[in-house]
Parts: sequence; structure tokens; C-alpha cells
Amino acid sequence: MRRSSTDESTYHRSPSLDSKDYSFPNGAFRRYSSMYGGQFGAASNSFFGFHTNPGPKATKAKYTSPKGNKYVVFYLDLSFIFLLELKRCSMAHNCLQCIKYLMFVFNLLFWLGGCGILGVGIWLAVTQGNFATLSSSFPSLSAANLLIVTGTFVMIIGFVGCIGAIKENKCLLLSFFIMLLIIFLLELTVVILFFVYTDKIDKYAQRDLKKGLHLYGTDGNIGLTNAWSIIQTDFRCCGVSNYTDWFEVYNTTRVPDSCCLEFSENCGLHSPGTWWKAPCYETVKIWLQENLLAVGIFALCTALVQILGLTFAMTMYCQVVKADTYCA
Repeated sequence: MRRSSTDESTYHRSPSLDSKDYSFPNGAFRRYSSMYGGQFGAASNSFFGFHTNPGPKATKAKYTSPKGNKYVVFYLDLSFIFLLELKRCSMAHNCLQCIKYLMFVFNLLFWLGGCGILGVGIWLAVTQGNFATLSSSFPSLSAANLLIVTGTFVMIIGFVGCIGAIKENKCLLLSFFIMLLIIFLLELTVVILFFVYTDKIDKYAQRDLKKGLHLYGTDGNIGLTNAWSIIQTDFRCCGVSNYTDWFEVYNTTRVPDSCCLEFSENCGLHSPGTWWKAPCYETVKIWLQENLLAVGIFALCTALVQILGLTFAMTMYCQVVKADTYCA
């Protein structure tokens, strides 16, 4: 006896090929498509030609997100930027402090050196008069005056650098840089002109020194007298280009006692055989050439110190400007 098709049964007939009902149980299509989607066009959401695009509700639910997430991400971005700026500001401050104390120590030594030079110049001016005044055209160009002027400038520049560094003052730092740069450029210009016009300088120096011999032993020229006496005694020379240069000064065959091989009172009146024959100008020039390495090292150290001061000043000035910009 066949059972009625209307009766409920727990058994379901498998669909045959001839059957026209190709419906799938609820959820079966999705299950099979997920299993074979990698082989049958899962990327295009189809399975054997059947498209499985989600409906408008599913699409809307898939792409919507809570509105509060936008504000959380924006807040985190601001916090991250703030931390980066804070770190940058901290690094700039640490770098500024390091340069600050290095520049302060450098300028303190610079200032102390200026004090020492000034002290030596004052001592020479008090005890030795116008020591080493050899030029008649420039009577103020003495060793004492040169040391006093140099020491004063070095002290002023070092003081400005110290105050500018410790106070982090842009105006003082820039003033220190400009003053030191001007001095460095002047020194460089003098050195270049000296090497370019060496021959002319030699001729002018000899002519000027011969004029200065006429002031030897006169009143008010104790510095020039002492300078020539020391040079002729230490370098064992006589006169500028020859001992005969003194004949024009005394209008007789005579030289200062400092030209004698063996010093004694009025030994300059004796015969030329008892005098030094070497010219003082060439002797001093040869001595400078023999010690050219020491002179070059001194000049190089002076230039390096000035370049170091310029570098410190400009670096600290830039750091102060950056600190004011980022940390204002």
C-alpha cells in the first residue's frame, strides 16, 4: 500500500537527473560553495554559474563600523604626533645643553688666554718700556702694545662668547661669531698679502729698519735701543744688511758695543775684526725659516681654535633657534 505524498516523513527522496526540482536545502548551497569556492570561482561569488552576491542588508552590515572608532583613531594619531614632537624637543634640548657647556668651557679658556697675553703686555710696557720697537715709521708698533691690544680683543671676544653661551642669547652668539669671523678674515688676508708681496715687504722693511738705526741711543727711544742691543747680542749680528750701516749713524767707523765679539766698554770703537759680520735682517730671516715648522704649527693651531669657536657659535645659534621654534 503506497503512502500518501501528503504524509509527513523523516525521509527525503534524493533528486534524480530527470527531476525538475533542483532546489537545495537551506544553507546547503552556501556550504558547498565554501567548500569548492577555491576551484569554482569563489572570487566572483559564483558556483556553477549561480551568483551568490549578498543582499543590500548584508552589504550594509558588512561595511558599517561604529562612529566612535573614528575619534579613537584620531586621538591616537594626535597622541603619537605629540610624543614625537616631545621626543624631538627633548633631543634638541639635550644637544643644546651639550653644545652650551662645551662652548662655555672653550670661551672661558679663550678669555683666560687673553688675560695672560694682556698681563704680559702690561708687564713689558712697565718694566721694559716700548720693547721691540724697531720701526721708525710705526713707533707704536711695539711688542708690549701688540700684546696689550691682542689680549684685550681676545678677552672681549671670550667674554661675549661665555655670556652668550651660558645665557643662550642669540644676539650675543651672533655678535661673537661676527667678531671672530672678521678677525679670522683679516688674519687670512694679511697672510695672503704677505706671501704675494714678499719681495716688496723685504725691501720696505730693510729701508725702514735702517731709518730706525738713527734713533738708537736717543732720548725717548729706549725701547728701540734695547731691542737692537738684544737682537745683535743674541743673534750675533751687526746692522741691518751689514755692520757698515752704523757708520752712517755715527758718521764715523763705529758700531754699538752690542756688536762686539767680546763685550766691553767702548768696544765698538775698536777695529772691525772684533765685531760681528753677519747682517741681522738675513740672520733673523734664516732663523725664522729654520723654525718655520714651529711657526706653521702655531699659526695652524690659532686658525683651528678660531674655526672651532666659529663652529661652536653657529651650531649653538642654530640650536637655540630650533629650540625656540619647536618648544615655544
